[in-house]
Order: sequence, then C-alpha cells, then structure tokens
Amino acid sequence: MKINCLVVEDEPLARNLMTAYIEKVPYLNLLQACSNPLDAIDFLRENPVDLLFLDVQMPEITGITLLKILQKKPLVILTTAYSEYALEGYEHDVMDYLLKPITFERFLKAVEKAHARLSNASSNTIIQEKVVNPSDSVQPFIFVKDGTKLVKIKLNDILYVEGLKDYVTIHTRTQKVVTLQRLKTLEEELPENKFIRIHNSFIVAFEAIEAIEKEKVQIGSVFIPISDTYRKSFKDFIDASNLSK
Repeated sequence: MKINCLVVEDEPLARNLMTAYIEKVPYLNLLQACSNPLDAIDFLRENPVDLLFLDVQMPEITGITLLKILQKKPLVILTTAYSEYALEGYEHDVMDYLLKPITFERFLKAVEKAHARLSNASSNTIIQEKVVNPSDSVQPFIFVKDGTKLVKIKLNDILYVEGLKDYVTIHTRTQKVVTLQRLKTLEEELPENKFIRIHNSFIVAFEAIEAIEKEKVQIGSVFIPISDTYRKSFKDFIDASNLSK
C-alpha cells in the first residue's frame, strides 16, 4: 500500500531532510511539503492525507495548535528539537515523536509503525450492520477481530471500552474482547448518541452509567475517571439528553 504524506516544517534544511527520507521509502508518497501550518490547513481541506509529519515550533501557529484545529486528522508524527512537547503530543493521539536531529533509522522506525497501523486498519475494519426487529427499531452490531476470529458484538451489550496503546478492550455484559486497533478508530465507528468518550483511555455506553460524580462515572462495580479534556463535552452530552434536569 502507498501512504500519502504531508510535511509541515518551516526550516528549509529540516524540510529537505524529511523530503529526502520520504523518497527513500518505497511505500511513502510525498504529496506536499509546506513551510507553514496555514498552507497545510488549505492543503488538507482538499487532499486526503494518510500521514502528517508535523513540526511543533513554527510561526503563526504551533503544530500542537494545528492538531487542535483539524477536524479530521491523519496519522501524525511530530518532529521537534524540544522533548517537552512529547507528552502533549501523545495526548492528541500522535503516532510517534521524532526528536531533532532525526536519523534515518529513527525515521524508518516511526514510519514502520504508521505502515503497520494503516495496514491493520484496512484489514481489521469494523463492519457495522443493521437488523430491523419487529418494532422497526434499528439494532446495530459490530464485528471486531479477536486473534484469528471475528467476534460479533451487539452495541446494546457494550458497557465501556478501554484503550491501551494499539489495543482496545471492549467490556460487554457477558465478555471482554481484546482487539488490535486504536481507541480513536473505534470511537469514530460507535454511534454518537449512545457512546461518549470521557477520558483518553475510556469510552462509555451512556445507558450503562449508573451514577455520575464530579470526576468519575460508575458502571456496575467499576469507577471510570472523567478527565479534564472531556469534562465539558460530557456535560454537554448530559445537557443535550435532558438528564441533568
């Protein structure tokens, strides 16, 4: 598979280096190398990109700010000379973090991770189907890959989903299923009116919540934290559902 890439880097030498590295890797296809994030925003509006190489420190806006602006993000590999941005980058689900000066060996390691992620995403695509019951209501379910088999999971049976790096554990009323994919990927497949992300590592089924406290929700005997990042969106979800009145 070909991975379409975009480089956003304001320093000409660093931009040329990333371009040269990309050209060495057969499965990478460089679409554009932008010198500022504003040009990158325009480019991303019109062009599908699989992998974004993004510098952090740039004029006008930083790479982290660009990540916050983008509604639909490709896989992202951050590049910077400042290691203190690593944690903030990972909070935005970046693929990897390359510290300058970047060696080709380290670059290749990062793009191999991206290649594996994209390959798994294409082969382990979640299949959503709809079954109409006698009352004409829609009962969706998904299939996820668990080892060598596909497991059918009814969405109404899901209590919560826990993410850990490249894996997610789906906790249902009767079982736990571990599958190789990112939490963000699964989040995009779940219906927004039934599931809400409340933490970098947790998505919960709203109907499964038994109690809500200031910093956590209770599902059965499990208490799941509500992080500051998702606190407002969770409150808005409650308000929209008229459950806070």
